[in-house]
Amino acid sequence: MTDWPILSTVTYLPLVGAALILLIRDDNEAARRNIRNIALFASIATFIVSLFIWIGFDPANAGFQMVEQSAWLGTGITYHMGVDGISMLFVILTTFLIPICILASFESVEKRVKEYMVAFLVLETLVVGVFCALDIVLFYVFFEGSLIPMFLIIGVWGGKRRVYASYKFFLYTFLGSVLMLVAIMAMYWTAGTTSIPELLQFQFPVAIQPWLWFAFFASFAVKMPMWPVHTWLPDAHVEAPTAGSVILAGILLKLGGYGFLRFSLPMFPVASADFAPLVYTLSVVAIIYTSLVALMQEDIKKLIAYSSVAHMGFVTMGIFAVNEQGVQGAIFQMLSHGLVSGALFLCVGVVYDRMHTREITAYGGLVNRMPAYATAFLILTMANVGLPGTSGFVGEFLTLLGVFRANTWVAIFATTGVIWSAAYALWLYRRVIFGALEKENLRSILDLSGREKVLLYPLVALTIFFGVYPSPVFDVTTASVEKLLSSYSAALQAAQSVALAQ
Repeated sequence: MTDWPILSTVTYLPLVGAALILLIRDDNEAARRNIRNIALFASIATFIVSLFIWIGFDPANAGFQMVEQSAWLGTGITYHMGVDGISMLFVILTTFLIPICILASFESVEKRVKEYMVAFLVLETLVVGVFCALDIVLFYVFFEGSLIPMFLIIGVWGGKRRVYASYKFFLYTFLGSVLMLVAIMAMYWTAGTTSIPELLQFQFPVAIQPWLWFAFFASFAVKMPMWPVHTWLPDAHVEAPTAGSVILAGILLKLGGYGFLRFSLPMFPVASADFAPLVYTLSVVAIIYTSLVALMQEDIKKLIAYSSVAHMGFVTMGIFAVNEQGVQGAIFQMLSHGLVSGALFLCVGVVYDRMHTREITAYGGLVNRMPAYATAFLILTMANVGLPGTSGFVGEFLTLLGVFRANTWVAIFATTGVIWSAAYALWLYRRVIFGALEKENLRSILDLSGREKVLLYPLVALTIFFGVYPSPVFDVTTASVEKLLSSYSAALQAAQSVALAQ
């Protein structure tokens, strides 16, 4: 495997499928069926190849592995790829969710099938590239490029207000990233390199760290999204097709958290320590405020979207607690949220495909007609609440434990979010699943089909598996997290020593 460019293979293999799809005419049902099958086959093949990254990964090695490097744009800007314990699992999560998204779209997407499948395969390439890029310019190209297919997925195949939601999504995320581009140029002028491993070793002057930190924060905070720049997310989720919501919640929200771990903490440690109280405040407000807003929602999708903002609040708190429990919990919470929230949006899609409404009041008593659906929805709801035995508990508990060590009051206020999440999640489940089957149009509703079981059951199984046995995740991340924390502490001590000497 040392000579095999596996990261480039995983990154660009979806484009092969996209190219094959572009060669097919989309003028009859047989052609559209072939397009769907090619997209599914390409995404499954990508997932299988990505498993070799996990197989060949050395958990004891805290550095970047499977590194690929070659000349690209000149002046020191290279095509540089590699993964460590933090990024590798997000690559696997991406390649795992994309086939589920494509299979979920087999029956719900009937117009412009060719363009839809191409958009998802291109999106997979760009997102995997974000997690593998070891050159900051290459990272920015992938990071910004991922906006385009998602913009099209929402704007072309979304709901009635899809154009408004897609432009809002694009403008929010793009404007934040413009500041990051300015910061990237400043970093190159200061350090003389765009190589991420070299930038991680470079000590940026304390005077410019706050400016660089805020520039990156503007981009990553919108991507998470953090309060108060979260308002694009509910609109995007409500208008996006089911698969678009799955990939948006499951993967794209994680780009912000990954950016904090890859850039903000290790490259700007002094600024990260100084602005940690700001992050704590925004995170606590997000957890409490968006949970209360979720309680008031009448649309199932919008409720789950607001719950995502609250859960990402736990992630940002854990990251800026800058201790092992907090950072490990944040990484685990992102992975868990990718599985759980993605599955919850699939659950919404199941009933929406049957009833063509997401209004909570349109349902009730589904357990009488859909017992398999009710069971899967129950397990995912419990994971969303953070019930012990599910993956949601592990991430939330560790982040709260890490934050408690850093700031007791922040942890106390954040813990109320667990209560609020139980309130809105159980309220939703009670209204949709339990009660008498009174509405006439629900009496003939069908339970999960074979295809829907293939979509949901693996996500439910992994939610329970990682809740009971989280070691496979921690085994991979431990060495890289310890390296991150040690370099962060060393950089802070060095900055303090310089300040005392002056």
